[in-house]
Amino acid sequence: MDFLFDYGLFLAKIATVVIAIVSILVLVKGLSGRQGGQKGELEVTDLTEQYKNTVHQLEAHLYDKPLLKAREKASKKSDKEKNKARQSEIKKAAKEGELSQAREPRLFVLDFHGSIDAREVSALREEVSAILAVAMEGDEVLLRLETGGGMVHGYGLASSQLDRLKSAGITLTIAVDKVAASGGYMMACVADKIISAPFAVVGSIGVIAQLPNFNKVLKKHDIEFEQITAGEFKRTLTMFGENTDKARDKFKSEIEETHDLFKQFIAEHRPALDLGAVATGEHWFGKQALALGLVDEIGTSDDVIAAACQDREVLAVRYVQRKKLAEKLAGATGEAADSLLLKWISRGQRPIV
Repeated sequence: MDFLFDYGLFLAKIATVVIAIVSILVLVKGLSGRQGGQKGELEVTDLTEQYKNTVHQLEAHLYDKPLLKAREKASKKSDKEKNKARQSEIKKAAKEGELSQAREPRLFVLDFHGSIDAREVSALREEVSAILAVAMEGDEVLLRLETGGGMVHGYGLASSQLDRLKSAGITLTIAVDKVAASGGYMMACVADKIISAPFAVVGSIGVIAQLPNFNKVLKKHDIEFEQITAGEFKRTLTMFGENTDKARDKFKSEIEETHDLFKQFIAEHRPALDLGAVATGEHWFGKQALALGLVDEIGTSDDVIAAACQDREVLAVRYVQRKKLAEKLAGATGEAADSLLLKWISRGQRPIV
């Protein structure tokens, strides 16, 4: 009996420590969100040049020097002929005032690794605005998307940023290498084409909201909780007050309305989807998602980039905000809180491989 008592006391201590740590993480995360970031700047990386350098390094180990020189000579001759022909086209286009033909089409590559509150949308906004300012006919955008979703309003705004590209007539491809679920799929469905890795997690077209209620604990300790509102449904469910069936019904109806809006949004962008089959809150792996019409092709972002590097310039565009050390530490702690909360929410929901 003493053993059970000691074991229970030990578990209680562990639970207290865990709750305290999570509370601190959430507090620091909130403080980090209030701190003003420094002015950012765009970083542009030539992925085509990186790809070619990688290939050349490997070829140097595979082929002898005479063959390498012959290949390099042939490549330079080909590039010279292409440049000469292109310069002629540019001069002709300039005379005719067709500035859209003044350069070769490019593939712009963006990355979105989303958190629960989708705070990365501020950088996405800057990246999209920059591309729209310079985009010409034939340019395309590839977004490497990785997120399990989060706040509805945050991911709604992120989806709207991608819609700006579509409205401008720029072809948008979204590659899901790991996960695009819930709010992530809200973003993905905007694309002209969705590419998924075979075991990437896709779907989770549903809405969830949950909160604990401590009313019974407060009553047990003779602690009263008062909340004053104006408007019948200014507050529905509460953590400390006594929840009513009417409040629960109202909250449930709001969740259902949000789900309906979610489904309508997807139907607008992917009208061929059978929402009755896929908008159940379930998720699927890439190959299953392909059969259901959630994605268009099985592959990875690397496949898309490697293919594009063969015949066009591929540029990675990233908006970076320079942060102070304190902001970096707060941001890292916030990410840790995100990760921990997501693990707790999703525990037992997915198989582990």
